Amino acid sequence: MNLTEVQKKLEESFQQKIPRGGSRSIIFWYDEEKEFVEDIPKLELQGGKVLILEDNNAFSIKYTLEKEDPTSNYLIYSPMAKPSNRDNWLMDILKYSSEFFTDKASLIMRELGVEEEHLTPVFKKHTTFFNNQERYRKFQSYNISIQDEEDLEIGILAALTKADFPKLDEVMKALLIEESQSTDKTMVEIRKFGDEEALWKLIEKYYGYHREEKTMESFITMLLVTHFSYTTGEKIPETWETYLSTKPNDVLVFVNQLMNDRSFKTGYDQMAVNVEEAINFKEYMNQWKIEELAKQDTFKGIDEGVVQWIARNLTENVGEYDRYRKVINQRRKTHWFSHFEITYETLYYALSFLEKIKSIEDAFVETTAEAMMENYEKSYYFVDQCYRKFYFHYDQLEDKELLSSLKDLIENTYNQGFLKKLSYLWPKLYEKDLLNGQELPAYNKQQHFYQKEVAPLVDSGDRVFVIISDALRFEAAKELEVKINKELRGTTKLKGLQGVIPSATNLGMASILPGKALSYKEDKGYVIDGVSTEGTENRTAILQNANSESIAMLGKDLLEMKKQEYKDVFKGKKLIYIYHNIIDAFGDHAATEREVFAGVEKAFDEIVLLTKNLVNHVSATNIIVTADHGFIYRRSPLMEMDKIQKGKLDSGKILENKRRYILAKEELHLDDTVSISMDHLLQEPKGLQAIVPKGDFRFKVPGSGANFVHGGLSLQEIFIPMIQFKNIRKDEYKAKKVRVSLTNITRKVTNRIFNLDFFQEEPIDEKKLSVSLKIYFIDEHGERISNENIIIADSRSKKPEERTFKEKFTLKNKTYDKAKTYYLVMEDEEEKVEKIYEKIPFSIDLLINDDFGF
Repeated sequence: MNLTEVQKKLEESFQQKIPRGGSRSIIFWYDEEKEFVEDIPKLELQGGKVLILEDNNAFSIKYTLEKEDPTSNYLIYSPMAKPSNRDNWLMDILKYSSEFFTDKASLIMRELGVEEEHLTPVFKKHTTFFNNQERYRKFQSYNISIQDEEDLEIGILAALTKADFPKLDEVMKALLIEESQSTDKTMVEIRKFGDEEALWKLIEKYYGYHREEKTMESFITMLLVTHFSYTTGEKIPETWETYLSTKPNDVLVFVNQLMNDRSFKTGYDQMAVNVEEAINFKEYMNQWKIEELAKQDTFKGIDEGVVQWIARNLTENVGEYDRYRKVINQRRKTHWFSHFEITYETLYYALSFLEKIKSIEDAFVETTAEAMMENYEKSYYFVDQCYRKFYFHYDQLEDKELLSSLKDLIENTYNQGFLKKLSYLWPKLYEKDLLNGQELPAYNKQQHFYQKEVAPLVDSGDRVFVIISDALRFEAAKELEVKINKELRGTTKLKGLQGVIPSATNLGMASILPGKALSYKEDKGYVIDGVSTEGTENRTAILQNANSESIAMLGKDLLEMKKQEYKDVFKGKKLIYIYHNIIDAFGDHAATEREVFAGVEKAFDEIVLLTKNLVNHVSATNIIVTADHGFIYRRSPLMEMDKIQKGKLDSGKILENKRRYILAKEELHLDDTVSISMDHLLQEPKGLQAIVPKGDFRFKVPGSGANFVHGGLSLQEIFIPMIQFKNIRKDEYKAKKVRVSLTNITRKVTNRIFNLDFFQEEPIDEKKLSVSLKIYFIDEHGERISNENIIIADSRSKKPEERTFKEKFTLKNKTYDKAKTYYLVMEDEEEKVEKIYEKIPFSIDLLINDDFGF
């Protein structure tokens, strides 16, 4: 309690109430209610002293006043009722003194600037609350204009709950947090220093809580049952109906705000789980259609049910892939999506995989090698990509049991279906069309990479950077191209190259270097013009033989460098080869080959960062990203039938003996293999043969690590990607988010429940990025007055009708002034600085002023 007013009045009394002819003033103050007993010791009066009269010190005070100090002004404070004249030991002094009358309620009201006298009884009721300085200061900090009892009660509740603002929603949020943590500390404070009955009256008034049971547990159940019922629009179980609020609009908005409040996320989640168990939610889920549940986000069990439904249908080959995709897309906008995001991503790639398999199951017919490569480039690669993305997300699941059967289906379909069919047909086409090194008009050979792709740029005076990422296969490059387009200004073009066989690192790396003659030496491996192709020093020497202003670098070294170091290293250099090794590093070791798909994701991050650094640090204009080879990978263990027995080979004829190829001095006759002459590739020695399995088999060799392999002739291994990136600094080559606009012409709201239409103005493409927006209404003070909707604008459709969004809004049940301006806020949370995407003024002129204004 601030004693400024008390002190001021007492000091004025000392001056005004000196008895006629007297020399000092004595003031008696009887405080029967003990309202100021804690404050008196802190009182410091100018021109007066304080004595506290208790039931046993009257004679001592009388002696002080009349003998020890007969001249000073005194305040005699007594935290007791005024005694009768007969029992008053100080009656003789009181006769020539004065009395001080006040009550704490009046002082508090005066200090807070409250002039409404009808509120005095309410303030009197709460004097215990105001007796504490900390509570009083918190209340004062709100600077509330108290017009009625409700303003006072909410302010007191806000102070007791330590809310940031004197709003009932904030009070309830604090109480709900405590309830979710199984504590009632604040409620105990309300019972001691506030008015619990007043709290429940406010809850009834603003949230429509009407049950006799006045507990937070029951109130929370009412909130979530009402939210579920209202947003679902379907009949709920009869046993739940007693929990329905009479103010569904306000409950909807309040619960929506709780869900979207980051500081309350854990609290809401725990509340919802508790209520879900209490009402046996999962037992009733089957009574609603999955599409209706998919729009709902009250309870976690909804997602568990949706996930089980999609997983079961996919496993049973029900089909309906578009239906599953729509349900997953619907879930992306809901509260619980973050808990299930990895699961939904896993399901998304599973359904995309199965859908693609179904669409091409009759497409594997004998044609030409070039046609098959075109099919892989445009279509078949997507199966490999979905398989990779499925396992990348599946590996992150904490509970894999739920999707284990689906995983088995994906694995079996991929290995026994897609891989078997493709690896059976492709070697036949290769033998027919490419066995003797024939050229394909549509696809340059990997060994011609420098001559046809790099040399023309260098010869024209351009500086060229080539990033060679070990084992970056074509399907991964498709995804990498999208990432580069999003992150950098410029253009990209992805082409496929016909890779060398064996599709091994040593030959692949050698084949993309310049030089006149590529040979194989038993003691050095592959050499170009007599120089070994192993190591950055040798590769630099080979590059400099073609262009003196060249250098070979390791990607890992560049990633550690600062901007000036980039400038120093590349000063005067026109041709730069950068060797990046993440994917192969994961896959070629038995301990990490299971993580190879995570390695692909890491490779993406590093290649994009390298590309950015080259553009930003040394103004790189021409960057080519390619690979030495691809790979094949399967998750399930290999059986003996998947391995080729090599028998006893003449070790004198074998130069290299790997799981996917044998390099021999002459042709070897092994079952289920193709023997490929390397004369078209190597100057010497003549007659060297690469023996590779016809299918996805592995040669049987000692040791572990047979799931990730390369060296053979499968399209996954030899269809080499080449991304050509051209840095263009113009704004039109910078990726930008698509625009989303409100299409309704009117800017007036006439019902509490209404729909608004939004439009994604252009489809997503390589330079048009998706945008996720939160949309809600606020008043002129910035307070939210509606629920929040989420729009994820990521449609690639060219049809305008497929890029429209109809969103339902519900206003809080309060009075709206049609003369005031309200705002529709579109917020982009991904933006770090300016989150407000658009703010559109509206007027609100309600035709029906109740919760059912639709």
